[in-house]
Amino acid sequence: MVEGPSLVTQAWEAGWEIEAQFCAPGFGAVVPDGMVFDLAPNVIERVATTEAPQPVLAVVRQRPSVLPAGADFVMVADRLADPGNAGTIIRSAEAAGAQAVVFTPGSVDPYNPKVVRASAGSLFRVPVLTADLPTLRAAGLRLLATSSHQGEAYTDVELTGPVALVVGNEAHGVPDDAPVDGWITIPHQGAAESLNVAMAATVLVFEVARQRRRR
Repeated sequence: MVEGPSLVTQAWEAGWEIEAQFCAPGFGAVVPDGMVFDLAPNVIERVATTEAPQPVLAVVRQRPSVLPAGADFVMVADRLADPGNAGTIIRSAEAAGAQAVVFTPGSVDPYNPKVVRASAGSLFRVPVLTADLPTLRAAGLRLLATSSHQGEAYTDVELTGPVALVVGNEAHGVPDDAPVDGWITIPHQGAAESLNVAMAATVLVFEVARQRRRR
């Protein structure tokens, strides 16, 4: 389910199939694709997932993604639970030039409506898939996991080669025994134990982008 004219348009422009559009009174279809249903007054408020719903909802056919051949910059969310964090990570990954976002089994559904909204359309342009860590290593990526208590400062790590950055579950982080190749950390001050996982992911992907521009 995709909510709002902007997201529906972005999905269609990215080549996703729009199966149906549901329009509130006074609003029409936003793209020339899929069946169009004109809803009676107050119906859209009952079916939307937001308190102040957009005037157009669409059912978009899911499009399976695979890891692009030769991908050398991937963001990985390990057992991530919060859909808002998931969507923000996808959005930041696209902005920094990541070639894919991977959710490990047990993570939130990347097609959850809240993930779709938080991604601000990036979900439709960046390959988003589910895979485990050994699969990514087999693809030739160096797995670097984030930690609040161990590892090398992220600015001191070489990030220009093939790399998959792994952030963990909001409550537990990446397990200490995870099958990764190394650990990195974001030094911080104050009493806060760690950064929000989506904010940490944003810092990391833009450090990759910075290093690769300099290269």
